[in-house]
This record gives sequence, C-alpha cells and structure tokens, in this order.
Amino acid sequence: MDGNFYTPKEDLNGLSPAVVAFDATLPNVLLLGDSISIGYTPPVTELLQGIANTRRPDDNCGDTRAGLTHIDAWLGDTHWDVIHFNWGLHDLCYRHPESLAYGNRDKINGAISVPLETYEQNLEALVDRLQQTGATLLWASTTTVPEGEVGRFVGDELNYNAVAEKIMRRHDIAINDLHTVSRGFPPDLWSTPGDVHFTKEGYARLGRQVAKSIRRALDQQAQALSAK
Repeated sequence: MDGNFYTPKEDLNGLSPAVVAFDATLPNVLLLGDSISIGYTPPVTELLQGIANTRRPDDNCGDTRAGLTHIDAWLGDTHWDVIHFNWGLHDLCYRHPESLAYGNRDKINGAISVPLETYEQNLEALVDRLQQTGATLLWASTTTVPEGEVGRFVGDELNYNAVAEKIMRRHDIAINDLHTVSRGFPPDLWSTPGDVHFTKEGYARLGRQVAKSIRRALDQQAQALSAK
C-alpha cells in the first residue's frame, strides 16, 4: 500500500504502531474527511484491527474544492474495498482574512467557503470519481454545528446534509448518520463550547458508529462473494 497515509502511532489505548501495519490478506478501507475524521481514525483503526487495513490521507481533506484537487492523489493506486467519506464543515464555514479566530473564521464579516449550489456540483463530481474505484461507498453526514461557533451558522449543516443526502440516494450510497449521533452528545463530549470538535470520548463514540457501518459493508461484500 503506497502513498502518504495518516498512521496513528499514539492514542490507540495502548496498542502499538504495529496494529496499523498493512496486512495483504485483509480488505482495504479509506477514510476521507476533515479534522472530525482525523479524530475518529484512531478508534476506528483499533476497532477494525485484524478486520481491515484502515487508512486516511495525511491531509485534512478540507472542503469539496480541496477534494477535487487532491482526490486522485488520496486514492493512489491502492485497491479500496470500502471508502467512508465526508465533506461539509469546511464548505459551510465563513472566513475573513483579517479574523483572528483560528482558521480566519468569521460568520459576520467573512465569505462562505463553498456556497450550497457549488457544494452540490463539487460533491456530485467527487462521488462520480469515487465510484470509479469500484469500492463500496459510505457517506458520513456532517456533524453538528454548535451554538457559538464563530465561523458557522447553526443549522447550515442541515442544508448541506440535505443536498448530500439527495446525491447519495441518487447513487444508492449508504448514509452513516453522524449528525444524529453528534446532535445527541452532552456538553462534556465537545472539546470546548462553540467548537465543532470533540473530546477523546466523543471521537470514540463517533468511531464506534463509523466502524459499525464499515463492518456492515464488509460483511455484505463477503456475503455477496460467497453467494457467487
């Protein structure tokens, strides 16, 4: 498995880096997404130990514009059996070059990164590219925007998720509803008030949901293969 992939070496609950070594006898799983997916990669990797080779790009996959720019490099020449993917939080973020907030976020004076109409076009193109891999695709709905987020409006993720759902249903792609999971989180699972990120336990809960959806897809693949 070639390519510049994120390989978690810490925060694996005591597991050694050998856990993520490539095993040619196992199916290959690719995680694509922003910092939320970076956060749940370690628990997903742990939960899929001995079941699949779990990888994600070394990069934060950012918004759909970044996705279109880098998707070929991220896919590389690996045969992927399952690709679990999301774009959204970066697309709906407002930024202003003079903002002192992290990432220049500013929903009052800034401009939206990727308008909804463009997001739909970009995501459609990304789905078309991902389908060319022959992998089973799993879309993760965008997680909740909390009250007080300086660069994002509460509820915008619902509009972006609605557009994404329309695309996924048109392409018969399963949806892993991380928005509903995150919406039910108590305050102590968020990193800080008004931040879209989560604590270690928050990411662990997301990771369990992600791993469950991937295992279901892998089981369905195995059943289809045995039926031939």
